[in-house]
This record gives sequence, C-alpha cells and structure tokens, in this order.
Amino acid sequence: QVQLVESGGGSVQAGGSLRLSCAASGFTASSNCMAWFRQAPGKEREGVVGIDSDGSTSYADSLKGRFTISQDNTKNTLYLQMNSLEPEDTAMYYCAAAARAVCEAYYEDGGVDFFDDMDYWGKGTLVTISS
Repeated sequence: QVQLVESGGGSVQAGGSLRLSCAASGFTASSNCMAWFRQAPGKEREGVVGIDSDGSTSYADSLKGRFTISQDNTKNTLYLQMNSLEPEDTAMYYCAAAARAVCEAYYEDGGVDFFDDMDYWGKGTLVTISS
C-alpha cells in the first residue's frame, strides 16, 4: 500500500526557513516522479517542484532559488527546503507521487504543472508565514 506522509510544517516569521519531509512507503520514491504542491487559502492548488527518477528537477520560476527539493534514498524520503519565506508562501503543502519515472512538467505563467495527474497524495502539512 502506497503512503505519503508529510511533516515539518509550522509557523515562522517572514525571512525564516522550514524543511518539509515526505516519508514514502509501499514503493521506491527515487524510482518515480515525486513532486510538491501547495494550496493557499482561497486559491487553487499549484505545483511547486517536481523531481524525475534521474534527479532532473522542475521548479516554478517564482520559487526557484528559495526552495530546494531533495531525496534521501536510504530513508525513502523526499524533502523541500524553503528559505527566505514570505507571507505569500502560507499554504497547505502536499507531497505527491506518480507511477512513472518522468514528471513531464510544463511551465505556464511562472508556475509549473504536469501533463499527467499524480497517482498518490499525502494529506498535507500546513505552513504559516507571519509578517
């Protein structure tokens, strides 16, 4: 049974940092497309970053340089390091996985999305940034 469990969210002041974790079970995360999404209050869900099985990454332009995706294959865990956080980063953050090796990302209006749907989702972790 595939499971994705996010952790690491919390409340920090603007300019601070957080590292989100996504513990995967039931499959090998590094062999699949993995991604982070977020959904701010009153807004649609948006892609943050995807990582292919070969390590290629696809970031939303607006987040590149502040957010970094990584994986620990020994722990089957995906991470999202978030620095220089802004109040606009306040959102529920979701980890997702696809039953394919390549995320097939595309870019639009500064954001990133994926041609095919993700197959598995975590329940999310809340990030709140205060000014």
